[in-house]
Amino acid sequence: MSELQTPPSGQQNAALPLFFQNPVVLSSQAHKDWRLKAGGYGFTEQSVSVPVSVSEFSAAGRDYPIVFAANNAAPIVLLGLKDKNLSIADGQWDEALYIPAYIRRYPFGAVRVDETSEPVMMIDAASERVVQADAQSPSDEGMALFDDRQPSDFLKKMLSFCEQFHNDAMRTLAFSEALKEADLLVDRRADVTLPNEGGKLGVAGFQVIDPERFSNLDDARVLDWHRKGWLGLIHLHLTSLERFQSLMRRQSRLG
Repeated sequence: MSELQTPPSGQQNAALPLFFQNPVVLSSQAHKDWRLKAGGYGFTEQSVSVPVSVSEFSAAGRDYPIVFAANNAAPIVLLGLKDKNLSIADGQWDEALYIPAYIRRYPFGAVRVDETSEPVMMIDAASERVVQADAQSPSDEGMALFDDRQPSDFLKKMLSFCEQFHNDAMRTLAFSEALKEADLLVDRRADVTLPNEGGKLGVAGFQVIDPERFSNLDDARVLDWHRKGWLGLIHLHLTSLERFQSLMRRQSRLG
């Protein structure tokens, strides 16, 4: 039986965010001529997990198992069982499946210069979608990031999206910290049998909420979490674990 250790991000360089290879902070002076081409999701092909925020639990939980990273309790969705994202084919996402916000925002992101500053916009300069044009080599391919050294309408929309993503990440962090403090998370592995391949696959390296520990929460915490909407998130997580069957079917079709 083969076994996959499922990391919180699947990134090759732990110092960089998932998918990012050369992130740079956007500047209206240095990048005034840069543009962004349309593109697919081929960059996720080998990613078996990606982060999700608490605002995505309802949509993401209908298509993927929502689990928690073993190292920091960050919620993630499992996109595959081996070394392949089972949600894409030829670089295109299955139109019937939810696309996590972390993927939809790439190659953009938000980063804090320090703990007291507001998040600033960054872009992965290594992305194949980025056109690094300049005054000497202009281009009209894709969408302009700046218009007369001011953010273009396209970039304004992406900035708003990244700001919302950042705010969701802060709420998600509070939820994760509460789960750790209440000691609800337990290590789990999933041993699945692939019907068409005649073999078994062990998926490990993640945590789930223990239903028994959850049922024994003290009344004060239950009331507090109810008011914060966290009880519903826990139920969505537990229900989403049934989506392992969906991953098995996708893996079997691939095989």
